[in-house]
Amino acid sequence: MKVLITGATGLIGKEIVKRCHEQKILVHYLTTSKEKIKFQDNYKGFFWNPKEGTIDAKCFEDVDAIINLAGASISERWTQSYKKVILESRTDSLQCLKKALSKLKNHHIKHILSASAIGFYPHSFTKYYEESCAKVSPTFLGDVVSAWESAVDEFSELGLMVSKVRIGLVLDDKEGALPQIVKPTVLGMGAAFGSGDQWQSWIHVHDLSQIFVHIIQNELEGIYNGVAPNPITNTELTKAVAKALDKPLFLPNIPEFAMKLALGEMHMLLFESQRVSSKKIEENGFDFTYSNIQPALEDLLQKN
Repeated sequence: MKVLITGATGLIGKEIVKRCHEQKILVHYLTTSKEKIKFQDNYKGFFWNPKEGTIDAKCFEDVDAIINLAGASISERWTQSYKKVILESRTDSLQCLKKALSKLKNHHIKHILSASAIGFYPHSFTKYYEESCAKVSPTFLGDVVSAWESAVDEFSELGLMVSKVRIGLVLDDKEGALPQIVKPTVLGMGAAFGSGDQWQSWIHVHDLSQIFVHIIQNELEGIYNGVAPNPITNTELTKAVAKALDKPLFLPNIPEFAMKLALGEMHMLLFESQRVSSKKIEENGFDFTYSNIQPALEDLLQKN
């Protein structure tokens, strides 16, 4: 089997490449940086520029499925101009892929699997969200995810099976949110945000990468939540990190207005609450390695 991956050099992409190689799946990948192009037997890079609509069509040769992870980071300050970058980086990349694929006379790509986000679901302290939820969050993130998913749905027009993974808080020891949570905790300055009651639907990066490969190998269609089976509150996450690091927690919770002053609109990432179910992917044969937060954190934090 051979897959084409966009965003293969990012946090999640690098882990998916590892899982593919463990399963003897060959990888083609697209990159906007010519310096990142490698040409190995099981890992071949190709240049593209989604903004300009250019792509090396050789990337599609002998490919069975596409894994789309392309998109600018949401962890930079949300100025009006950067919000446009966040949105267009996701939709432009998919439009570029679709246009290039539609021009090919001969290919045997039958499946596209795209990253999405649990930011689709509205903020709630009480609801438990499954993939069947149709109500979209009335926030900037809700708008982004809605446009992102609509763009990948268009691949059905080319006869491809379409799948999406709505990703929660990804835990990794070197990149993403966890190192930012760890830094103040190591200094004895860890604290929960706001009430601390907001739900954090998290997932270990290893399990998330396994979910992508599981969906591709088993040709699963539709939407799947990329979250671990046991969501926790922000307070529980803060305490679990402190416990894994053997550090005390004594500071009061950080008020929302302070983070709004510091981060602007992006502060919502810390205060939105989405309790999300993993039941569907489990019912489709997936077994989590890290179902609970403490073993997940101990695995990640004790590597260092």
